[in-house]
Amino acid sequence: MVPLKAEVLTHFLGFPITNTVTSTVLADILILSIAFLLRKKISLIPGKLQNIIESFIDVLYGFIEDVAGTGKRAETIFPWFVSFFLFIFISNLLGLLPGYQTIVLTPATGNEHIPIFRAATSDLNVTLALALISVFATNLMSIQFLGFKGYLIKFFSLNPVYLFVGLLEIISELTRIISLSFRLFGNIFSGEFMLSLALYSFAFLGPLPFLFLELIKAVVQALIFSMLTMVFMSISTMKHEEH
Repeated sequence: MVPLKAEVLTHFLGFPITNTVTSTVLADILILSIAFLLRKKISLIPGKLQNIIESFIDVLYGFIEDVAGTGKRAETIFPWFVSFFLFIFISNLLGLLPGYQTIVLTPATGNEHIPIFRAATSDLNVTLALALISVFATNLMSIQFLGFKGYLIKFFSLNPVYLFVGLLEIISELTRIISLSFRLFGNIFSGEFMLSLALYSFAFLGPLPFLFLELIKAVVQALIFSMLTMVFMSISTMKHEEH
């Protein structure tokens, strides 16, 4: 069964290195490697693969423009949207690969086998970090587009109505961290738990429906997190009169 807490493999300078840390590093390496290889193969006369990737990017960028509007705002939000989507999707997908969690480490002080890798997004620490980055980047973007004074006006005003709205904005910033982190963690962890239960209880074809369901969930949860971040960024960069 999948434990709630990520297992510690070793320590580095006093910091614990868990199996979700190794998965996070692996996901980062894969993303950077793919980006480097694609960059080397970019051509003025695109091939089939480049056409597919460019079409996919055009669809995503067009979707962001529909929500955030054209121009600088969409250009600023787009890299964040794609980065969150790619990292979460690849992290989710890695956890579904056959044999991913069967590479184990046996500590010298016991017979317990600890998987070296575990889906990064099944660890609340990872999803909380993603949520904090999302909210922090959203507020920085708000300062960039509204200015520091315009940013403060969102939260503090002499107008009682706007002051109450500002209080709700502060509360919403905190609830976004909770909702983003727990939604992603809850869905991925529960999926891993159900899949491990199915693999333990059934053999051969039995777990396939669960695996297919988790594959869909891997895409959906990556989209939900990145789309919510995109919407929050779009709203936070608007002035009161634009809302």
